[in-house]
Amino acid sequence: MGNGFQVQERFAAGAQYIGGRLRPGTSGRHQDVVNPATGETVYRYELAGTADVDAAVAAAREAFPGWSGLTPGERSQALHRFAAVLDERAEDFAYAESLQCGKPVKLSTEFDVPGTVDNTAFFAGAARHLEGKSAGEYSGDHTSYVRREALGVIGSVAPWNYPLQMAAWKILPAVAAGNTVVLKPAEITPLTSLMFAQAATEAGIPDGVVNIVSGAGQDAGEHLVGHPDVAMISFTGSTAVGKRVAALATGSVKRLHLELGGKAPFLVFDDADLDAAIQGAVAGSLINTGQDCTAATRAYVQRPLHDAFVSGVAALMESVRLGDPFDPSTDLGPLISHQQRDRVAGFVDRARAHATVVTGGEAPGGVLADGAYYRPTLITDAAQDSEIVGAEIFGPVLVVLPFDSDDEGIRLANDTPYGLAASAWSTGLYRANRATRELRAGCVWINDHIPIISEMPHGGYGASGFGKDMSSYSFEEYTQVKHVMYDNTAVARKDWHRTVFGDR
Repeated sequence: MGNGFQVQERFAAGAQYIGGRLRPGTSGRHQDVVNPATGETVYRYELAGTADVDAAVAAAREAFPGWSGLTPGERSQALHRFAAVLDERAEDFAYAESLQCGKPVKLSTEFDVPGTVDNTAFFAGAARHLEGKSAGEYSGDHTSYVRREALGVIGSVAPWNYPLQMAAWKILPAVAAGNTVVLKPAEITPLTSLMFAQAATEAGIPDGVVNIVSGAGQDAGEHLVGHPDVAMISFTGSTAVGKRVAALATGSVKRLHLELGGKAPFLVFDDADLDAAIQGAVAGSLINTGQDCTAATRAYVQRPLHDAFVSGVAALMESVRLGDPFDPSTDLGPLISHQQRDRVAGFVDRARAHATVVTGGEAPGGVLADGAYYRPTLITDAAQDSEIVGAEIFGPVLVVLPFDSDDEGIRLANDTPYGLAASAWSTGLYRANRATRELRAGCVWINDHIPIISEMPHGGYGASGFGKDMSSYSFEEYTQVKHVMYDNTAVARKDWHRTVFGDR
């Protein structure tokens, strides 16, 4: 894998993709892209400055009339070609994603890349199904209908945990609806976003429809969010940064979509399939080394199953294989950086004063010592109001707490400002149905945790933000509804005019 893929040579022209071509940044500051498995710098580039953002927005604005003026069928055909190009380049995308993120190659090849190809194919079809309310005579004297129109230039800001999939989630519904896009990826993981934009050009999507500015949040990101020619901002990232984005965007009265943090509960009732719950908890808490806003982080287990659940999860976590991301047998890769590893370790170390670390809780030594690795960690005996239970850790850490009654379990699961995802585990129909009704989260899984599909929406409640990614529901974010009304009477003097002048 990756044979012949030389990053520095591939992006020698720079890490900004504006108007259909790579170019260097103009900020005067440089950024290293580091392989978190080794600490090795694999690419160095000049960050985008505000001038690069202006150029990208101008390119997107210039491309908008032509792209939005195409028929839905024409945009659909372009996106179908895009999906085919992505599929042809699957190995390169998987290599680059694992290189910049430290993802195990089996995750990038079996989840990130095929999920992105499928998402592209979905929006190729969905582009032809942008519908409004049917025409009708609702006032009696007029015919009304609804147009659904593109907004213009969309400014998108994506995180570092799933760079390729987040680029797809941001770009695809926007361009399928007829918008053009300027995407700012995380500056530490720009590679697959740039490749995604290049693939769009190769598929025949016009220059300027998809633009990438690889820059820091405090200058390139904030300039994009506040740009007067940007009609909407779509942001995925932490709740703290989301609040800053919201303040900047609303100051210029922009449409806003926020997908923010999460602290997903994993609720296990005493009639659950215990083995399934154990398997699901380990997979759901460790996917992408726990750097997933929907990851299982708080397991509430009804007391009759609690001890067996803890023992089973600990044993399974201890069998998880840490290693080289490019080794097909590796289960868990490093965290995104040594800084993130130390942040996760800080949460665990502070929890030791009031909770029990059952397994993990340390960085491995030996051949993995140079990487940002951290062992799968299971914690018990924590208080509901403790930091380890309430804060988003974003690492391979699962906390398990007991509960007694069903009411208590649901109350504890909902005891969070977040509401992105949750799961409930039960073989009972009524218990499961109750959980789907009462758990406050944008996605509730029953007897599973993590799977997502292109046809269904993704988005949260409360501090997890608002708006939807994926599915046809995402078009609500990226389109403007316009009411058009025709007079059918051909009468100059309308009856309602008497409210302004004259009598009936």
